[in-house]
Amino acid sequence: MTNQYMELSEEEMAEKADEFQEKIRTMEKEVQKGYIGQEDVIHKILLCMVANGNILLEGVPGLGKSFLVETLARVVEGTEMHRIQFTPDKLPSDIVGTEAYNEDKGFYVEKGPIFGNFILADEINRAPPKVQSAMLEAMQEHKVSIGDETFHLPEPFFTMATQNPVEQGGTYPLPEAQIDRFLFKIYLDYPKKHNEQKIIDMNANIMDEEDFDVSPVVTKQDVLDIQDFSQVVTVSDEIKAYIVDLVDASRNPGDYGMEYSEYIDWGCTPRASINLALAGRANALYNGRHYVTPEDIRAVIKDVFIHRIILNYEGEAQGLEVEDVIQNIVDRVPVR
Repeated sequence: MTNQYMELSEEEMAEKADEFQEKIRTMEKEVQKGYIGQEDVIHKILLCMVANGNILLEGVPGLGKSFLVETLARVVEGTEMHRIQFTPDKLPSDIVGTEAYNEDKGFYVEKGPIFGNFILADEINRAPPKVQSAMLEAMQEHKVSIGDETFHLPEPFFTMATQNPVEQGGTYPLPEAQIDRFLFKIYLDYPKKHNEQKIIDMNANIMDEEDFDVSPVVTKQDVLDIQDFSQVVTVSDEIKAYIVDLVDASRNPGDYGMEYSEYIDWGCTPRASINLALAGRANALYNGRHYVTPEDIRAVIKDVFIHRIILNYEGEAQGLEVEDVIQNIVDRVPVR
């Protein structure tokens, strides 16, 4: 399908970037009205949505991950939010749906909870591998097969999957190849003390949804238009070369004189290059620009790389963090 924004002039691109920046910022402010604190997490989730990617969120229980997705769905008019609570006894059909039979209707398709706009895949690492594969295939392809039929998922389609880092018993860790399908991996930390006081007052258990005063501020078509425009935000050859060098440094750290070169077991895959460009475009649009700068790439590199760089045993024994490696890459790789 041809992108409607490909033939715009430079001036028209700048006007559209301003228009969409305002809508993204309006969404951000509206979400913050209902979800207190975690401004950086909200910002990154919106960037991921603009880039039409999916996000893996790691955090301890009780931080309001479900409510965050519900709030995001409420700011986009006419969307549906579904929560899938993963457990070891889940089957793929529990996610995508199944064929059923009724005497009155005969054979028919019963669609699963994956058919929504905003999906919370809660504790995805508690699901067995077959269920994880079904979920990740739907995320990537935006379509599922039930029996002999293929069904496209509703658009916009955005998944936030969560992992609980505390409770590891009875879990099925996602393989690196599957984690690689997420655009971002981010960590949800405890709220600040001053925000936690507000959370006590705005307790979802004692307040109705209407009391949070969160309203739709954009339409589904607005989101789709923003995603389409994000795809044509300009990435110059110099920026592409910078992205390739950053990814290459994760694979061949010795070529760049990196401090931690002996501690990297695996570097980033080609998906990192693609996703760094996509996320850089989203960050540029968030800042009202129709072209990507090196600052856009540096703003998103941690969230794109953090689940794609694997440290070896020595690095883990030294207490090295992947964030340190990423910072070293940024410090060592110049813009061409």
